[in-house]
Amino acid sequence: MRECETDEQQLEAARAEIAQVDVALAELFKRRMMAAEHVASYKAKRGLPVVDEAQRERVLARARNDFAAAGGSAELSAYYVRAIENIVALSEQYQFRLMEGVRTAYNGVPGAFAHIAATRIFPSGQAVAYSSFDEAYKAVQSGECDNAVLPIENSYAGEVGQVVDLVFFGDLHINGVYDLRVVQNLLGVPGASLSEVTTAISHPQALAQCEPYLRKLGIRAEEASSTAAAATLVAQRGDVHCAAIASEETADLYGLRLLDHDINKSDENTTRFVVLSRVPNESVPSTMARQGTFILLFSVNNETGALVRALNVIGNHGFNMKKLRSRPIKDRPWQYYFYVEAEGDERSESAKQMIEELANVCDVIKIAGNYGKEAKSLS
Repeated sequence: MRECETDEQQLEAARAEIAQVDVALAELFKRRMMAAEHVASYKAKRGLPVVDEAQRERVLARARNDFAAAGGSAELSAYYVRAIENIVALSEQYQFRLMEGVRTAYNGVPGAFAHIAATRIFPSGQAVAYSSFDEAYKAVQSGECDNAVLPIENSYAGEVGQVVDLVFFGDLHINGVYDLRVVQNLLGVPGASLSEVTTAISHPQALAQCEPYLRKLGIRAEEASSTAAAATLVAQRGDVHCAAIASEETADLYGLRLLDHDINKSDENTTRFVVLSRVPNESVPSTMARQGTFILLFSVNNETGALVRALNVIGNHGFNMKKLRSRPIKDRPWQYYFYVEAEGDERSESAKQMIEELANVCDVIKIAGNYGKEAKSLS
């Protein structure tokens, strides 16, 4: 009997210990979530997504090291890391809720690829449509929206010059670069079948991408101002013989059904989007920034050899230029500015020296942002 009482006493002591630990955990959990509120506020101001895979991995690696330093066993370490993983997931859920009011500007209409990109980057925010790149950009400048998601380049059509110009002449910062693979699908009205379709409506670029498919099936092409506008037309006509070429998300938005998928002729058609916000992201660890890619824009003085000297300055400081393009300056006929994507940390001492030397041959120098080692995929 005495042995049984000892077991019960041990059980009660263990439960009392757990209760004390739970009190401490409650305070620590509250502190952690209060810190998460500040993280959410930082991300909202800079147009950063809630989920940061690299940061998540750093937190879990730190958890393993912390537990080992505390003398925890290898067996318990896995349980501890799993507990931290669950807390990180809860923190992300909380940040999603806090950022529900984040407004993201984009150019186009619901169902357009810019709309898809915006909702995939900020799934808990509100995507706000504007009729032009300029209007979407100005909506962020004025504070009407928190950030903008705009296309800057397409693997088929090349750069989106209007957006590059906004980056050069405007004051917003690029805090993210994302690649969205363009997948075209054939969408019809409810009750339609592929064999009944005689006309496909879409944007001219989408029609060109799908031309071999349409020719093979003997389907006539009809142009629309956008893929989303094509979906609207098909839904309004209600004709089983008409189909739209657009994204799969567009089908849900306009009450259409998927008749065939992935009908564009290349898997390599990708549009690159940038996230623009009023405040730069300065939280990137220096180790990641050194491996990242920064965007530099500049115009050179109107003198012989200025461009060559500028490019030499960039190379001499060890920055590998992955991309170099020129754009005309509208109010200065026959003069150009240059867009460079270079590998490295724009905050390093070497970069500061590079900027100082560039000032000798450039009249405008602007670093638009750093997007990490490579663009993130939205597919």
